[in-house]
Amino acid sequence: MRTRFAPSPTGFLHVGGLRTALYAYLIAKQTKGKFLLRIEDTDQERSVPGAVENILSTLHWAGLHPDEGVMMRKGIMAQEGTKGPYIQSERTEIYKKYADELLAKGLAYPCFCTPERLTKMRDDQSARKQAPMYDRHCLSLPKKEIEQRLAKGDPHVLRLHVPHERTITYEDEIRGAMSFQGHTIDDQVLLKSDGFPTYHLAHVVDDHLMEIDLVIRGEEWLSSTPKHLLLFELFGWTPPKYAHVPLLLNKDRTKLSKRQSAVAAEDYIKEGYLPEALLNFLALLGWNPGSEQEMFSLPELAEAFSLERVQKAGAIFDTEKLLWLQGQWIRRLSPQDFAERIRPMVVARFPDADQDPHFPERAALIQGRVTFFRETPEMLGFFYEEPKVTMGLLANPKQKVTPELLPKVLKALAKTLDLLPDNKWTIDTLKEAVQKTMKKEELGQGQILWPLRAALTGLPFSPGAYEVAAALGKTATMARLVSAQKIAA
Repeated sequence: MRTRFAPSPTGFLHVGGLRTALYAYLIAKQTKGKFLLRIEDTDQERSVPGAVENILSTLHWAGLHPDEGVMMRKGIMAQEGTKGPYIQSERTEIYKKYADELLAKGLAYPCFCTPERLTKMRDDQSARKQAPMYDRHCLSLPKKEIEQRLAKGDPHVLRLHVPHERTITYEDEIRGAMSFQGHTIDDQVLLKSDGFPTYHLAHVVDDHLMEIDLVIRGEEWLSSTPKHLLLFELFGWTPPKYAHVPLLLNKDRTKLSKRQSAVAAEDYIKEGYLPEALLNFLALLGWNPGSEQEMFSLPELAEAFSLERVQKAGAIFDTEKLLWLQGQWIRRLSPQDFAERIRPMVVARFPDADQDPHFPERAALIQGRVTFFRETPEMLGFFYEEPKVTMGLLANPKQKVTPELLPKVLKALAKTLDLLPDNKWTIDTLKEAVQKTMKKEELGQGQILWPLRAALTGLPFSPGAYEVAAALGKTATMARLVSAQKIAA
């Protein structure tokens, strides 16, 4: 299948747009088809400089590389394929040709109504509690008047003449049978007064000429679908299949908004989310795999995804689930990959880490404890500088470690560990020795392990005490225990 993602460059790519792109990409891949990227920039007033580049870089980051259309090649924007241009502002002559065809056949008509008249018309309809629709004032203008006004160059738009007596039906790939009464469909503007087409005309022409088989888009376009199907019919073209995906919702079931959540994919990239985590999360927003599996790689999604299992109801954007997936994907990285990814940011703060032959093993200690790479310098800092240990950290009421008990615990630890020879300084021997002391001194596990870990790392959260002591080595461990004893004295 040939599918497409066709965003408007009105700002950073929305997470809902990224989900739409993902679904279109998955269908293309599982059918061995083509995923096309088209930029719909006919609304020039709303176009934002740099938005196209952001869309491309976000798709590239996510691994959703277009097979055709607008893409990045070695950091340079390019258009590749035989059906371009793939930027709508470069296709205006194509749209005008088809708009003129509709006008010549009497299937569209010029409208000279001023913005002021249209505003009053909508206000009056609202006061009467009617749905806002064009009242077809210009449809009944005499032919001679129309010709004169066109000859004078009076500002006008071109509107679609919708047959009100018709019922338009189609089968949505997600929502099933859909039906629309012609009298409820507005005579939509096709060409604006500046000569640029509206979305309604441009995307229909493009989807036909670019041979798109399936259009996946948000449910907000559902009410416009009959206009688009009518245009395909009037041109004598076979329409693509349509699938309207559910909205993304805040926890209070309102439409996802930046007042409650970050809505730009860029925000999640800057936050440090892995593309695997964000795509996994977005795929599950509205789609049920029909199994207990929650983690899906991109190839796994391409194999498992189906529009039949996309729900009609809105999907709650639960960032707690996203955080969980982020942590899970961090754990899935190979230890070597994890170490290489975090090394630059750790070295930036602790230059000694660059020449540390034990860096991979030390990185492995924290892989299961971090959610974002940015947390790693602080988590590994105790390997490269003396930790800042305080009495408040060493003593812990929750672990029943009182200031009065602390000197006894640290003295027992120092005495026990000092007896271990360097060649037997391993996690297992450390654990065995400390547990014997724990039993002998009648101490609870938290009472002995909390002070040990706090003394070695200076952190309230860190890898386990035995792992840290083994990684630090005997000399550093003993020195830090001596320092902690001075603080507790």
